[in-house]
Amino acid sequence: MKKINITITGAVGRMGKILIKRISKNKNLKLFSLTDINLGKKIKGIQVQKNNIEAFKKTDVIIDFSRPKASLEVLNYAKKLKKKIVIGTTGFTKKQNNLIKNYSKKIAIFKSGNMSLGINLLEYIVSIFSKKIPNNYKIGISDDHHKKKVDYPSGTALMLANAVSVGKNKKLESCVGKIFLNKSGNLQKNKINFFIKRKGNTIGKHSVNFNNNIENIELKHTAFSRDLFADGALNAAIWISKKNKGLFNMQDMLGLK
Repeated sequence: MKKINITITGAVGRMGKILIKRISKNKNLKLFSLTDINLGKKIKGIQVQKNNIEAFKKTDVIIDFSRPKASLEVLNYAKKLKKKIVIGTTGFTKKQNNLIKNYSKKIAIFKSGNMSLGINLLEYIVSIFSKKIPNNYKIGISDDHHKKKVDYPSGTALMLANAVSVGKNKKLESCVGKIFLNKSGNLQKNKINFFIKRKGNTIGKHSVNFNNNIENIELKHTAFSRDLFADGALNAAIWISKKNKGLFNMQDMLGLK
């Protein structure tokens, strides 16, 4: 199999560094180019450059873990050059997500709020639970991340909330209840309530609780290393390299749809 050329954007960031480390362990991939707003250094012999046509022109798949504004800039280059892209960035607005959806009519886009195998299997299980469990159960989602995590609820928490709403055959917007940041509170009935923690160096802890006061069912996932997100993104790059256009996620790759 010919190696797939990979460009990593946000290369100097936390996830960028891990992706660079993990890509060397994947025999199917080749690190081709790197971009970031922080210039002037080489990594693995490759000069970090700003986002530009030359950085993306000869690559096969772009992997982006950055911020929404930067992701959309990269996506614009991907569209112009007809490149496939894996997006691990979170915090997009509804308008930005609609733009990504429109771009997917022209190019192949793999987008997930969490690239972990475990989280995506949990998402699948949560939708089944939500469908079967009675409506008198209160629902709470715990969303714990490090103190520098900007967006809340996180992309992962919203994935799990969406799984609940799918199980209930409702739109997510109509299901969102109370959001508590670094504090506790009472659950709102018939809604999805979020308990957000942004403290310390937590990589990611998420749980979905169904409670009716006489029992509590907790579905939980804990990430111990960001390597799992990087490996998921690299596997996504291999998978999407065979697609021409469309918007895909981990559920598609795992055959859970």
